[in-house]
Amino acid sequence: MHIVMFADQHVETLGGAQVSMRLQRRFLERAGHTVTVVAPRRHGARAAINPDDPGYLDVPSIPVTADREYGFSWPGRRADALIDRGMQARPAVDLVHVQADFWAGFLGYRFAARHGLPAVHTMHNHVDAGLAANTPTPGAVLWALNAWRRVALRGLPGGAVRGWDAWAHLRGLAIGAAAVTAPSSHFARRLERHGVFDPVDVVWNGIDDELLDAVLADVPAERRPGPPRFVWLGRMSPEKRLLPFLEAVAEAGVTCEVEVIGGGAQLAPARRLVARRGLERTVRFAGRMPYEQVLHRLADADALVQTSIGFETQGMTPFEAASLGTPSVVSDPDIAAELGAGVWRADSPADEPGRVRGLAAALRRAAADIEAGTAPLPDPGIGAEFRQSSRTAAMLAIYDRVVSPAR
Repeated sequence: MHIVMFADQHVETLGGAQVSMRLQRRFLERAGHTVTVVAPRRHGARAAINPDDPGYLDVPSIPVTADREYGFSWPGRRADALIDRGMQARPAVDLVHVQADFWAGFLGYRFAARHGLPAVHTMHNHVDAGLAANTPTPGAVLWALNAWRRVALRGLPGGAVRGWDAWAHLRGLAIGAAAVTAPSSHFARRLERHGVFDPVDVVWNGIDDELLDAVLADVPAERRPGPPRFVWLGRMSPEKRLLPFLEAVAEAGVTCEVEVIGGGAQLAPARRLVARRGLERTVRFAGRMPYEQVLHRLADADALVQTSIGFETQGMTPFEAASLGTPSVVSDPDIAAELGAGVWRADSPADEPGRVRGLAAALRRAAADIEAGTAPLPDPGIGAEFRQSSRTAAMLAIYDRVVSPAR
């Protein structure tokens, strides 16, 4: 098959969806398929990464972030024509796989409609929660987004879907799909409850098989001596709740080591909080690091700490940790339920002070269990199901299901 993927951001930029798409492409090509990825052209330093890759079809864009890494492409006729020209020298397309919720989503459904192709949509983003966390006026943004969708998809089913919230926008996209997938059971059920699509197939984002095996081969048989070691990993933005986590560390009052991996806008406030609460000997900011190194840190840790609530569509880090045999302290009850075993659940009431207290209590329980040698073990099945080879097999079954009627 020739699968054309549409992404809101170039897959060589930073981000969980981008990592997933690069991995999907590699394993699909390894299975004998052809993959073309349509995405906005890059402008920043990462534009130098694989600039001549024949699998990329870049659409003209303008940079939308200060570091010029992320871009925006207008989903109009000029972009449509460029994509059609770019496909002329490529094999005939069998399937469109939309992995975008904004401009590239519009371009993907327009391309599928022009060429009579079936579309699969993977919904990576919790649009409702994301806009609420990152924009001062999410209602106005959603109004504009739905209005834009009706214009961009005019004449297609998605252009006729009414409503002004995030779920109306996603319904307007999904109505053009033959199948919709989500990276977790909890997000799939949420999409179904809001009438976006039914049923939604669950296909986790996965981890590179060879990389996982290489890291597992280096894991020592015995725990390294020392106090309990916790790792927090992610983008330092409000919805990830790094600052409440650091407050919980201070409130927990346990002897432990905390490594914070990642970067973002809240790094400076986090450093100030650590200094104010006297945590300099407990908390270490490791910065950004290569993915393989991150996995080694997860394997060496006694526990990962997951702190976002109601935001993640999957929450990759607890699954990465579980694949390496590392349990997690989990704030999001949906993620805890998906993981099943190997979890210390933090109480997450509606108020933020209560959430901090609940996380502090979970950290105390985890530290006590680690010191006693009674930490819970993750479900060993996650390590098998999380491998990209199994995720590609699951997605290919969906591809076959939607392509067969169209042939």
